[in-house]
Amino acid sequence: MGPATTATKAGPATTATKTGPATTATTATPALDLREAYVTGVTVAEASGGYWFEVTLYHNDDGEEGYANWWQVERLDGERLGRRDLAHPHSTDPFTRSATVAVPEDAPCVVVRGHDQTHGYGGRAMLVDVGSGETSAVDKGAEPETFSSEDCP
Repeated sequence: MGPATTATKAGPATTATKTGPATTATTATPALDLREAYVTGVTVAEASGGYWFEVTLYHNDDGEEGYANWWQVERLDGERLGRRDLAHPHSTDPFTRSATVAVPEDAPCVVVRGHDQTHGYGGRAMLVDVGSGETSAVDKGAEPETFSSEDCP
């Protein structure tokens, strides 16, 4: 499955947004199912030892036991390249955390995916062109899936 312009599961419809380094995915409806972790923005820049990723997540960390507990950067085939653990709830507001991840030269496009303790994967992921910083939002199901280079922004 590649970037979609509508949700692929029950939930909000989304618009794939392709922009430069600062990105916010837009939704067709204001109500998101915030029980799942939504990646709503990714900024990427070359850094010593890899690429610096600044990732914004949106998840309802109030009102249930589970919270958004990490985000990760993957190859298109799902192989994890790096993960940023989140040690505590972050309320109901979007929040941004960063980490440097080693991205090999043969991975010009990566997937940034969020995770929460209760529901696992789901919500929204972002495909990211590490060279240009362009992103494309993709609504996700509970299971990680693979992408092809044609899916990249």
